[in-house]
Amino acid sequence: MDKRKLMLLVGALIVAIGTAFAARSLFAGASTPQAEAASKLAMGPKVLVAQRALPIGTIITADSLNFQAWPKDMVQDAYFIEGETDMQKMLGTVVRNPITAGEPVTKGNLVAPGDRGFLAAALAPGMRAVTIPVSARTGVAGFVFPGDRIDLVLTQTVKASGQAAALRASETFLKNLRVLATDQSTEQTMVDGKTQVRTFSTVTLEATPKMAEKIAVSQTIGTISLSLRSLADNSAELEQAVASGDVKIPAGATPQQEEALLKQAMNRPLEAGKGSFVTGGDVSRFQRSTMPVTETPRMGGFSSPSPRMGGRDEQVKTGPTVRVTRGKETEDVSLGGK
Repeated sequence: MDKRKLMLLVGALIVAIGTAFAARSLFAGASTPQAEAASKLAMGPKVLVAQRALPIGTIITADSLNFQAWPKDMVQDAYFIEGETDMQKMLGTVVRNPITAGEPVTKGNLVAPGDRGFLAAALAPGMRAVTIPVSARTGVAGFVFPGDRIDLVLTQTVKASGQAAALRASETFLKNLRVLATDQSTEQTMVDGKTQVRTFSTVTLEATPKMAEKIAVSQTIGTISLSLRSLADNSAELEQAVASGDVKIPAGATPQQEEALLKQAMNRPLEAGKGSFVTGGDVSRFQRSTMPVTETPRMGGFSSPSPRMGGRDEQVKTGPTVRVTRGKETEDVSLGGK
């Protein structure tokens, strides 16, 4: 090989090695100041942040918020600072503006009980607030708190004419209603860090306008009882709704949009449908399981109009009847006489 070409090759190799070392030193020198700047970032006091996404109308509970260290230069006067904030006063407040998970909570994001527009802020768009009377027996003995989800059960007695036995029936007519307040309190009472259970005489619920009408008329029919829902019920019903196609997620939806749609579906109140009821005959064989015959007087005799129960027409039995019991089921069989 020519000496001149060999010297050029060796020189090029030396230049390449030198360039590689220079580049390595350059990148190492550039990353060091960033690491030093990150390590020297001064942390300020702990501020109150959202533990999870809090949409508009969310009632603040003990597990909704938590204190977290925050950079000193980013702390604002509107933040809630640890040591300066009474967490007991935060419970029961309502989110006025949506807060994302991990975002600091500002004083303008919450509405406290007693503030103007508090209940209106607690309502979801298109919803109404309706209040019903309850007792210790019909109100789950006080184990219902603002933010819980409940079902409504209507118990009524349908009277019969003459000596016939009345029909006693109970049916769940509304499901998954959110509790806004018990009596005039929208917060949980805490004693020594534990939730205090207390009885109440009224409960305020969130419902659609049509459901509010049903709740109003149901109070004139019979007794309304609360049925506390499990936290796992909504997830199970949501899976059934998705499988049946009642809840549809559009194609191309982002994970955030999908989560918002599923959360909205989980929180919507539902009508129980026509099949959710129990009569006295389902509990005791000595009680009726069908609608009693009710006669109304008219000129020249009596007429027996078709009674209605829960929107379902029931066949009226005329003439003599025989009560037949098969196992645990009892029914009145008409003999078809006049």
